[in-house]
Amino acid sequence: MATPDFLQDYAKDYAAQAKGAYSVPIDTTQFTGRQFVAGEDPLQTQAITEAQKGLGSYKGYLTAAQQAQTDASTTLGGLGAMQTDAQGFQTAQAGATGPNAYQQFMSPYQQQVIDATLSEFDKSRLGGQQNIRDAAVSSGNFGGGREGAMMGQYNADSLADRSALQAQMLQQGFGQANQLAQQNFANQGQLFGNQGALMQNQLGIANAQAGLGQAQLGLSNFERSGLGADVGALGQLGSLRQGLTQGQLTADQQAAQTAAYEPYGRLSQYGQGLTGLSGGVASQQYAPEQSISPMSQAVGTALGVGGLYGKIFGFPGDK
Repeated sequence: MATPDFLQDYAKDYAAQAKGAYSVPIDTTQFTGRQFVAGEDPLQTQAITEAQKGLGSYKGYLTAAQQAQTDASTTLGGLGAMQTDAQGFQTAQAGATGPNAYQQFMSPYQQQVIDATLSEFDKSRLGGQQNIRDAAVSSGNFGGGREGAMMGQYNADSLADRSALQAQMLQQGFGQANQLAQQNFANQGQLFGNQGALMQNQLGIANAQAGLGQAQLGLSNFERSGLGADVGALGQLGSLRQGLTQGQLTADQQAAQTAAYEPYGRLSQYGQGLTGLSGGVASQQYAPEQSISPMSQAVGTALGVGGLYGKIFGFPGDK
């Protein structure tokens, strides 16, 4: 069946347009390149900066925690010596009791004092005896019964006084020693009690230091977790915004690619119409909603041109 003449002119026009279209390379820079890749979002940059600034910020708390634990250990170590002292006070207090506890407080010079005092007393007693003799001589009763009675009474009284004086001095020494022993017992008990209180205080200080160490450790963990949360939130928001930007860039890229291949699509539709009129070869279908590669577009259009020419003008060798 012969092809109408008017169709031949359209076919030639189609071939000319196809030749012109394929003689100019497609500018792929319109839809390729770095400009269609979303860069780092400012929030992502801020997250990186904050993370770098916060690196090691918690180490000061860790150092303080370690120092507090060391101090607590040192404080607890001092309890051993304090306990030894407390045991010493307790032992001393136990030794400050009993019937002989006063003896260590007896004056080593007591007997010398007693002897000296009694010696003076004896001298005074001898003087008294001499006074009785002198009085007897003066009264003419020397050697008489009256003198003897007076001398006997004087000697009895002076010996009683001597014994009382000696007993008094002994009792006084014992009383003083016993009082010192009782005071020593009370003092040792007070020292033991004070040492126990000091140990409790020392233990309290150690516990406080250990508690401070735990608090510093908690601050370290809080610093790290807080920094991680802030950096993570900034990073997530930055990634979200980067994704939105990338979506827009991808849409722009697809629009630019579609615009670059749009002439080929129209040329393909032109060829399909001519082929349909000639009732012959089908060409590559153009689907603008799909992503079409340059190769497939070129092949489709080339097939359309070849098929149309073959239909209208005949292929070499056709009769």
